[in-house]
Amino acid sequence: MVTNEKANKRIVIKNGLVLTMDDAKTILNDGMLVIEGNQIVAVGDTKELEGKYLEADRIIDAKGKAVLPGLVDLHFHSAAGKGYCDYLPLYEYLMDFWYPMVRAISPEDAYWAALCSYSEAIRSGSTTVNDMWRQMESCGDAAEDIGIRAVLSCDVADDEHKLDSLADNERLYYKKHGKANGRIEVYVGIEWMPLESREILVKARALANELNTGIHIHLNESLSEVEASLKKFGRRPTEFAYDCGILGPDCVAAHCVWLSDAEIAMMRETGTHISHNPSSNAKLGNGVARVPEMLNAGINVGIGHDAAECNNSRDLIEVMKWVSLIHKATRVDASLLPPQDVLAMATKNGSKALKHNTGSLEAGKLADVILIDLNNEHFIPLVLGEKTNIYSHLVFAANGGDVVTSIIDGEIVMEDRRLTKVNQEEIFKKANQAFQNVLKII
Repeated sequence: MVTNEKANKRIVIKNGLVLTMDDAKTILNDGMLVIEGNQIVAVGDTKELEGKYLEADRIIDAKGKAVLPGLVDLHFHSAAGKGYCDYLPLYEYLMDFWYPMVRAISPEDAYWAALCSYSEAIRSGSTTVNDMWRQMESCGDAAEDIGIRAVLSCDVADDEHKLDSLADNERLYYKKHGKANGRIEVYVGIEWMPLESREILVKARALANELNTGIHIHLNESLSEVEASLKKFGRRPTEFAYDCGILGPDCVAAHCVWLSDAEIAMMRETGTHISHNPSSNAKLGNGVARVPEMLNAGINVGIGHDAAECNNSRDLIEVMKWVSLIHKATRVDASLLPPQDVLAMATKNGSKALKHNTGSLEAGKLADVILIDLNNEHFIPLVLGEKTNIYSHLVFAANGGDVVTSIIDGEIVMEDRRLTKVNQEEIFKKANQAFQNVLKII
């Protein structure tokens, strides 16, 4: 129940099962969270805190709900054509569908497609997206309007491929970086190695350094990509990225399915972050990334859904289940990727990769918070205490439809599963028409 309809200056969430995701792995069975402006100012037991915060602009009674940090979708492409060309492997999918589509989409259609993409992200628990697509100024407008936290990067490739240029990415930076109270950031985006030259990679690193921003790149997604890179450069994709100075603690590398031991060592040496996208990798027939080896090497690994065209869902809770199960199955080892670690990948690790002050519920952190309804079969039986099964339920049983409230940067952007800043029905209608418009061109 939500009471008091005044503006959101102080929000109190009380009586909830609070999973802080802090370093101590604190769970509060009857917890309270206090938000002032866009920051969390207090976290603790409801009985201890509610006497100190008697006045609030909004009070959310979270009884029967889990309260946890918003999820970070570390590799995200806004998308227009979900359910189209499902049967193609990566190279054919890119050449026959994805690239023609993103070349054809207009700024207006991209705006509505991005709104639809961000809508599903918010409604399934993601509060941050690391989005690389086309028409990124339109995506920035959509992110501002809907209220999501977004890192945007262009789809940069050599000119002959008719995607984005480094000049496009630089222009995006000056137009959108820091907008919406800092909710919107801009990274330098690099499509994938078969479409790049040494010159553009070296210049991409120089631009990122000049702008003091990060890099978002696809690496070693498929065997065909590795083979193309060896043929073009005489080096594997991550090796060549290393040679060109792309890797580093400001770089998020997506996929990394086919990393060699030497490439894993390069990732570790440079402090590069990796986004693991298992459901997309499975659907495209690209294989299973060596995540246990990455984690054992001390690499920070977050998770992403990739794109709705090669996933059919932007539900990061669904992706969490894939993260755990796919490694247990392929390694024949049920101990791998336990649910508490997977939830950390979707929260703390993703936030760390983007250098955000989010990912856990602690005083001083930005207020990106979601509430999940525990009053359904997904969470029965619920055991609390030292042997709690709440992490298991969240990773293996829940889905995005269990998320009921989303707070981003201290603002309630979804309440009782309704978006508060945009018209859902209009988004669905306009996004559907956007893809019809694209189909007339490609």
